[in-house]
Amino acid sequence: MTLSNTIFLPNGMEAVQAEYKEFPLEEFNQNPLIQALPPLLDKAAIIRKLMINPLYKKEEKLVESVFRIHMVNRLFQLYIPLPVHIDVWNMVHTLILQGYLARNPFDKNYKEYINESGKQIINRSYEINSRQNFRTTSSCGTFIGFSGMGKTTTINRVLSNIPQVIIHNEYKGIHFNQIQLVWLKLEAPSNSSLKALCLQFFMKIDELLGTNNYKKYVSRNMSVDSMLPLISQVAHNIGLGLLVIDETQNIKKRGADQIMNFFVYLINTGINLCLIGTPGAYDLFGKELRMTRRLTGNAEIIYNNMQYDNEFTYLLESLWKYQWTRKYVPLNKEIGKIFYEETQGISDLMIKLFVYSQQKAIESGTEELTINLIKNVAKEKFRLLQPMLDAIRSGNPHKIAKYEDIRKIDLEKTVVTKSKGINREVPKVQKKVEVKDSEKVTKTKKNIRNVYHKDDLRYLLGQGVKDNKTLYQVILENDYIEDATNWIEGYD
Repeated sequence: MTLSNTIFLPNGMEAVQAEYKEFPLEEFNQNPLIQALPPLLDKAAIIRKLMINPLYKKEEKLVESVFRIHMVNRLFQLYIPLPVHIDVWNMVHTLILQGYLARNPFDKNYKEYINESGKQIINRSYEINSRQNFRTTSSCGTFIGFSGMGKTTTINRVLSNIPQVIIHNEYKGIHFNQIQLVWLKLEAPSNSSLKALCLQFFMKIDELLGTNNYKKYVSRNMSVDSMLPLISQVAHNIGLGLLVIDETQNIKKRGADQIMNFFVYLINTGINLCLIGTPGAYDLFGKELRMTRRLTGNAEIIYNNMQYDNEFTYLLESLWKYQWTRKYVPLNKEIGKIFYEETQGISDLMIKLFVYSQQKAIESGTEELTINLIKNVAKEKFRLLQPMLDAIRSGNPHKIAKYEDIRKIDLEKTVVTKSKGINREVPKVQKKVEVKDSEKVTKTKKNIRNVYHKDDLRYLLGQGVKDNKTLYQVILENDYIEDATNWIEGYD
């Protein structure tokens, strides 16, 4: 979309005038809701669209310190696309395009479905489980990841490259008066109230389009069941392409079933969904989402904290060139290891540690990033986060389970995995060698000590046996369980 076709709605909100384009896919070229969307892009173009480089000039190093301290804050605007961000881009665009396939405003069956649904709502004869002859192509996408990995920022970056409101007037010589709301983003209510989510839906649409749905449809006595068909009908009337629900970890068990049924209902009636949340949301509705995926074929993206690998190194190298300290310090392996140790591959913490360390170096007059300075800044600025970071470092499932937003999800096993962040080498298969029976036990003990990591429970148990400790003592000392006496004393 070009700036020349930007228009403003009566309520002052910005929209764009529809410009129709031809796609290589024939099924896209008969639907105005699809042809008005931005063109599909390759990986290189997606990266250019997502990338944000902050303003930076080398000569700014000579500016007075009082100004450079504020210049460093520009790094909070930095956005470096990673492979997972391209996956999110493709997921969002695919959901929108595929969802519109069955919702062609010029398709006879679709028009009949919308008209019939409207009549049933007016006559109060609408049945939620009835879809008549309408076969939906909508589906659901999920984006679950560690807190601090930039899920919301990524979704906002992707959505910012898609016009939210498109105005149609004429399509292929035919009068076509339509407002198209391509995407709408809501937040899951903290009290798990489906009614609150429904009210938020109506209010957001009225705010964007200047409509009066809230006043027209909502009353204090209206039940949620009465709102559901109205939400679906409004979504179809405005050509809603994608409904994004953020912070889904806010959905508690008390209201989860009702909200999940609502999500499934929207998908079944032709509305696309994209659900975003921390790992705390995965266990809550993972089972239902997998069921929905089987029915509708949704995408699922899991974003754990970064491993100490190429992705982490690439992001740190991209950050490192933005130094406003007088003395430039090149990035080396030792600094990289310290950054990983202090941030555990959480991108938000990486940027903050780099910003705070520069500001500390400028304020103190040392004008140089050093290992000790970085460690001291992390200790000072991340004081409240240390229990969570310690839990991630330990890889101890019992410790990690205390903080639901930092649980690592294993896609293969769908369980919380235990990892130190650095890939371990798989023990090589040794050539078969003839040994005496007396030597076998000794060699086996040595091999076990070499293979198992020091945090591995099997290694700890082996050490415990060596020190004449019981199994209970070993797992208690290593924080795999809590001392039961602490719980018993609480009831005295």
